[in-house]
Amino acid sequence: MLKGKVAVVTGGSRGIGRAIAEKFASLGADVAVVYAGNAEAAAEVCRICSREYGVKAKPYCCDVSDFASVKETVAAVKEDFGTVHILVNNAGITRDGLAARMKEEDFDRVIAVNLKGAFHMIRHCSSLFIRNREGCIINIASVTGLMGNAGQCNYAASKAGLIGLTKTIARELAPRGVRCNAIAPGFIATDMTDSQSENPMLGMIPLGKMGEPGDVADAAAYLATARYVTGDVLRVDGGIAM
Repeated sequence: MLKGKVAVVTGGSRGIGRAIAEKFASLGADVAVVYAGNAEAAAEVCRICSREYGVKAKPYCCDVSDFASVKETVAAVKEDFGTVHILVNNAGITRDGLAARMKEEDFDRVIAVNLKGAFHMIRHCSSLFIRNREGCIINIASVTGLMGNAGQCNYAASKAGLIGLTKTIARELAPRGVRCNAIAPGFIATDMTDSQSENPMLGMIPLGKMGEPGDVADAAAYLATARYVTGDVLRVDGGIAM
């Protein structure tokens, strides 16, 4: 299904990113796992991809909020894999707090990683997509960017911005054969959502339960192969934002 393709997954060492990396590997794609801190976790994802699915996989440490660092990382991926066909912008952080008391640095850091980081990756991978006359960009947004969430003004702003970025990139790159879509997960059981276990919004999920990283990975696999879908936002949220 994805045999012969090279996928770059940011935030690929755990949670949703790990599930997407392993899903793509299971479909035959070679995988570049971009991570920020946990080298062993990233290496383990690559070992699983290589051992269980027989694909090439390699980890890359990179702070996606750093323009120069992303440029170097994409160059290294090109050197190692030859090109890039699929980019998944999954790297993200939270620094929650009410807007009235939020520190400026907490707002800025979330925007820098979640939104600006995606721009950096797109900016440096786009020339490869254009050269190939094909490409697929998948931005991991959030239902928070669609409906807001008290205590997460920085996170919601970053994810809403990511949706706007998705639609603009889709329009800009469509003539070059490059598609760009977003996935808006709801409450997914990951390390990032451990602190949300008592969130009253969980009771608003029509399907009555949190999702799993694999649910988002399945959506990413669909978008990676959906040749006539671009500029879309696919919710994976149990119905909470319908």
